[in-house]
Amino acid sequence: MTDTKDTDGKGSGGQKPTLTLKRSPNDAATVRQSFSHGRTKPVVVEKKRSVAIPGKPQAAAPAPAPEKPKAAEPAPQQPQPQAQAQPNRHGTTQVHTPRDGGHARPMPPRPQPLRPGGMVLRTLTEDEKNARGQALAAARLAEQEARRKAEEDARLRAAEEERLAKEREAAAKRKAEEDARKAMEEEMKRRADTDTGRRAEPATSERRPDARPASAAPAPAAPPRDPLTPVPVSLRRNLSVTDEDEEGGAKKVSGGKVPAKPAPARTKAEPRRRDARLTVTRALEGEDERVRSLAAFRRRTEREKRALMAQQQLPAPPREIVVPEALTVQELANRMARRGVDVIKVLMKNGLMVTINDVIDGDMAQIVAEELGHTVKRVAESDVLTGLAGAEDTDAQLLSRAPVVTIMGHVDHGKTSLLDALRETDVAAGEAGGITQHIGAYQVQLPGGDRITFLDTPGHAAFTAMRARGAKVTDIVVLVVAADDGVMPQTIEAIAHAKAAGVPLIVAVNKIDRPDANPQRVKSELLQHEIVVEDLGGDTQVVEVSAIKKTNLDKLEEAILLQAEVLDLKANPNRPADGAVIEAKLDKGRGPVATVLVQRGTLRVGDIVVAGTEWGRVRALQNERGEALKEAGPATPVEILGLTGVPEAGDELVVVEAESRAREVTEYRARMRREKRAKAVARTSLDQLVQQKEGERKVLPVVIKGDVQGSVEAIAGALNQLATGEVAAQVLQQGVGGITESDVTLAQASGAAIIAFNVRAHAEARERAKRDGVDIRYYSIIYNIIDDVKAALSGLLSPTLRETFLGNAEILEIFNISKVGKVAGCRVTEGVVRRGAKVRLIRDKIVIHEGKLSTLKRFKDEVKEVQAGMECGMAFEDYQDMRQGDIIECFDVEEIQRTL
Repeated sequence: MTDTKDTDGKGSGGQKPTLTLKRSPNDAATVRQSFSHGRTKPVVVEKKRSVAIPGKPQAAAPAPAPEKPKAAEPAPQQPQPQAQAQPNRHGTTQVHTPRDGGHARPMPPRPQPLRPGGMVLRTLTEDEKNARGQALAAARLAEQEARRKAEEDARLRAAEEERLAKEREAAAKRKAEEDARKAMEEEMKRRADTDTGRRAEPATSERRPDARPASAAPAPAAPPRDPLTPVPVSLRRNLSVTDEDEEGGAKKVSGGKVPAKPAPARTKAEPRRRDARLTVTRALEGEDERVRSLAAFRRRTEREKRALMAQQQLPAPPREIVVPEALTVQELANRMARRGVDVIKVLMKNGLMVTINDVIDGDMAQIVAEELGHTVKRVAESDVLTGLAGAEDTDAQLLSRAPVVTIMGHVDHGKTSLLDALRETDVAAGEAGGITQHIGAYQVQLPGGDRITFLDTPGHAAFTAMRARGAKVTDIVVLVVAADDGVMPQTIEAIAHAKAAGVPLIVAVNKIDRPDANPQRVKSELLQHEIVVEDLGGDTQVVEVSAIKKTNLDKLEEAILLQAEVLDLKANPNRPADGAVIEAKLDKGRGPVATVLVQRGTLRVGDIVVAGTEWGRVRALQNERGEALKEAGPATPVEILGLTGVPEAGDELVVVEAESRAREVTEYRARMRREKRAKAVARTSLDQLVQQKEGERKVLPVVIKGDVQGSVEAIAGALNQLATGEVAAQVLQQGVGGITESDVTLAQASGAAIIAFNVRAHAEARERAKRDGVDIRYYSIIYNIIDDVKAALSGLLSPTLRETFLGNAEILEIFNISKVGKVAGCRVTEGVVRRGAKVRLIRDKIVIHEGKLSTLKRFKDEVKEVQAGMECGMAFEDYQDMRQGDIIECFDVEEIQRTL
């Protein structure tokens, strides 16, 4: 360690110098750093040594710069340490050396060569790097915002300039029109003034060429005028013209000069302006030329304008007008390209006073159109259904198809069990209560390869519509009759449906394995309904079967195939499909699902179908076993997915070519169905209002939700059949799917109960029903629904009043008692008189009053009853008009509850 010595022999600030390690002159250097206000500070800068790495070539040292020739000096100078450049705050570079006393001399900035032993600069910290990154990001965002604002300002300026240009163009156009109008008015005024001034001046022949006022100065000489140039009209009055040179086509001006006309004041001798009006004499003399007045010009303009308007209002050429069943006057005028006033005039001529927005029928619209010279083409709203079913098939296109068989009969006669035996499955085990609740469609393949499509219909009385729907789409009806039960009401109804549909009937006598089975009894009972079996000489086949024992099932299949062969069932599979909706429901995971029986054509995935008021594109096809199908031919029952809503059971299903056609058809059908329901509701509501006003009918409102459309229809029909003249069940809403909050809201607003058939309420709906006190009833068997609703309707019935005679009493004397009133002294002549019972006061065999006994006394004591032969005192409630000799009849009224 050495004691470093300052250049001036003193320590910094006069203090003792510090002890430091000795460094070579090439390793460190001292530079002086400048600050503001002239402050400086010496800074020691170290040089970074290059470290030699074994096996790595070292960078060659830079070649030394060539030395400049130096002037001769008297003594050799000591070597100076390396000078270092340091930029100051003004952007200039200063070179500091340790031996010049700290004084710096400015030098221009120049790039320094990078050397291996350069200075070590301070690196940025993480905070500084983050701050610099944030500053750069903020600068980029500000630049983008400025660019966006500049673009927005440019767009706004362009729009404003375009608007101003349009306004300037419109203003210029208006100014040009105004200038043209003013110029025309000035020209007409000038012409009128010229004509008036010409008449006011004396005749030309009476003037002297040299006549001019004494005070007037001689006119200056005018340049020579070409004789062929006509004189302006405004100067002709100031010229003295002779007729000497008329042959040359121009008049000669005397003197060849045009004298200047002064503006003398009018004297009394001169005629007034009013005297210049046109008279008969002046018109006959013809000394002045007439000029069209401004009024005449305006009249001519008006005539031209009216002619132009009349030309624009010429009637439109005759055209073909499409006239629907009803339309407004404005629509008719638009279709004929006529004004609405013209149409109203024609209607008024025909005795119809209407306005522009009134609706007229098609017949009146046709009369108006034909009177105005147009041809009419009548159309109806139902024309959208024209051609929907397609063309009829020819015999060459028809191919054999499987028969569609509907199983019908009374409830619990074994229809589903028989179908299970044919399908070798167990469907009835999954039915609630052991009865079928909806139509089931299945296809069975026999061992011989033949196929039979079965439709299983419910047998309950509420499902009449389902049985009728099944009979409409079927080819053969199999009537199942229990051998131990015989013909029942639903059996008779099934026979009626089969006859109405015109389909053949096959009787299957089931349960022949029962001990009390009597097939002969069934055949005899069928004769009462015009069903003659083959055993008795008829043409109706009868097969005795047992679904449990699977007896004679092959004979039943043979009978079905034989009947199908006789019918020769055929269909065209090579055409767009059409069929019927057997059943429909709303599935939680799959959406609207419809069970469809294809009757003609082939239904494929992707087809656009229309089913009643709903349409959609077929997304998937499934058979009764849940297997996916790509297509379904004639007589094949399938489930389709992809409809926009749940169609009604029994709706016709048709494949259309485009979505637009499907929308038109569904909108028309929905509108027609809506109008039909509105009329029915309005009529029913009016009847109910009248009956409620009269106090004759009470209504039980209900909301029905079910799993399938057919079950909902059946429940609603069964409830409507319970109605009587005093009570009725009113179905506010019916639908397919779970119970929603809207259903609960409707029930709460109308005080209705919700009937849920094989569905459940959503969690939100349950909470709201619990909060609002709405009653939700869940059912799986239709019997229970009908029984509960019948009991509720029975409770609404007014009870029956039954009157029971107790006794008679005769009034012997009337007593007036203070604070009590009149009291009748009576003797009981018949029966018994009880306190609190109802009484009638009879006078001369006429009922005078009916009320209740308020007092019944025997001597001075209050008693409950008085027997015959005894005397008592009686008083009426709020009635005092009692006379001696009146008869008091005592009786009781008993209320008896009624049932449906």
